[in-house]
Amino acid sequence: MCLDIDDTLIDFTAAGRRALATLLGRGDLWPLWDRITDRHTALVVSGELDYAAAHLRRTQCFLDELGIVLDAEDVAAFESRRKELVRRSWRLFQDVLPCLDWLRATDVLLAAVTNASGAHQRAKLADLGLARFFDHVAIAGELGVAKPDPVMFHSVCANLGCSPSEAAHVGDKLHTDAVGARDAGLEGIWLDRGYSGSDVPEGVHVIGGLDELPQLLVSEFARIGVPAQR
Repeated sequence: MCLDIDDTLIDFTAAGRRALATLLGRGDLWPLWDRITDRHTALVVSGELDYAAAHLRRTQCFLDELGIVLDAEDVAAFESRRKELVRRSWRLFQDVLPCLDWLRATDVLLAAVTNASGAHQRAKLADLGLARFFDHVAIAGELGVAKPDPVMFHSVCANLGCSPSEAAHVGDKLHTDAVGARDAGLEGIWLDRGYSGSDVPEGVHVIGGLDELPQLLVSEFARIGVPAQR
């Protein structure tokens, strides 16, 4: 079983929004920040930047878009303060621990699969008590590929000792997580916490919370087979 981290297990967007609002006094800046972050994450995965350089360049680009002119030292200070504010406000969604406890009790092998920074994500997993649940953590920047590339998913399956057809992946991004997993041969599960009944691509499952995952997996076991176990 593979799970995304940000906005699947951890309410990362809320923490990021709060940090930017605290620093800049505005609550409408997250979409811009998210778009700029996606561009710079792609540069890390392609090997053009390391995470530290990408974070600073991302912040510089973001501030430039807002017309805020700072020198390199002040940009670094802004980013350091932002990271500290985000880290202080990381929170798990309420359905996370019950779901992980259930998965652990069933002896299913678990992987966390993320396109974000390895050190950053491992710190989050450790700080929030999640590291103990996972048999493997897959980091895009360390592998040189990112979701939705099938290589990312296949690498995780190889580390868990299962075939893609024996695995499922859950994430909050429809195309990056669910469709990407489906196209790689896994069961793709879209976690849409605000699900409104919109159309879902063929071959993709949708759940409104992780509390719905156990029932979905039990109902699907007969079709996809029992997942790899410890």
